[in-house]
Amino acid sequence: MSTRNIAVVGSGYMGGGIAQVLALAGARVALADVSADIAQSNYERLLKESDEFVAAGLFPAGATEKLKENLWAAKDIEEAVAGAEYIEEAVPEVLEIKHATLGRISAAARPDAIIGSNTSTISIAKLAEVVDNPERFLGVHFSNPAPFIPGVEVIPHEGTSEATVQAAREIVAETGKETATVKDVTGFVLNRLQYALFHEAAQVVEEGIATAEDVDTLVRTTFGFRLPFFGPFAIADMAGLDVYAFCYKSLQTGFPERFATPQILQDKVDAGQLGTKTGSGFLDVPADRTAALVAYRNKAYVAMQKLMEDLGPAPLS
Repeated sequence: MSTRNIAVVGSGYMGGGIAQVLALAGARVALADVSADIAQSNYERLLKESDEFVAAGLFPAGATEKLKENLWAAKDIEEAVAGAEYIEEAVPEVLEIKHATLGRISAAARPDAIIGSNTSTISIAKLAEVVDNPERFLGVHFSNPAPFIPGVEVIPHEGTSEATVQAAREIVAETGKETATVKDVTGFVLNRLQYALFHEAAQVVEEGIATAEDVDTLVRTTFGFRLPFFGPFAIADMAGLDVYAFCYKSLQTGFPERFATPQILQDKVDAGQLGTKTGSGFLDVPADRTAALVAYRNKAYVAMQKLMEDLGPAPLS
């Protein structure tokens, strides 16, 4: 990253956090906003915030000095993007604001500069309409808070080149984060999953089945407890896809439309691909790896429980 010149346009909470991530990884990062004063003010906020993170043990020693070396506030968007090989747009989620900003970025940037948008909701193809050479444009969606959430959603539109996708993934990987590439559809993947869970949770509370506090307790202490280590397909494979198919049938007795068995699941079961116990499922984990997988799972869950005990309960009340 030490040879990379990068610009982040939008210096607020998300943009500032992304700039910290890139600068701490070693890139030279220009920070821009609607005015030089706002960019400078947020630059100073990021340094102060870094001092606090270092004191709390959240950033490594020397992080603030590294930010001072690598991060700088530009007078405007044009100055920030002029020599950048990668530009991350992180302005508010308003189409008109993003279009105006991306138009300025596109006009001032190198023709081969990759441009990523941090949008979490707006169609990448729609945003690409104002970008010259749209094959270099895609979504690169960090999550809040950017310095501490390790996953990044990469969203090409139909016209994005494969070289652009690979280059964006390489840049993100150099910060130590993990990427997942998904299609440009409504909600992408991250928010589609996140809001599906919230939708069902809200209905449970509306129907008086459980309180919001009890729903949160169940999520964080049961299936949510597994999620730092295993995604939904790994969890299903370990539980047994035949078990999942049976549970869907049970759920259908009360919610026939909401819990229709996914065809992809039924196809696996019909083919005898039941997960880790048969060595073939969604992830095709070999059966001879089951013992090592179970040992890892148990060790991970004990370590997570200890971490929760060490941290104590979240200060929600």
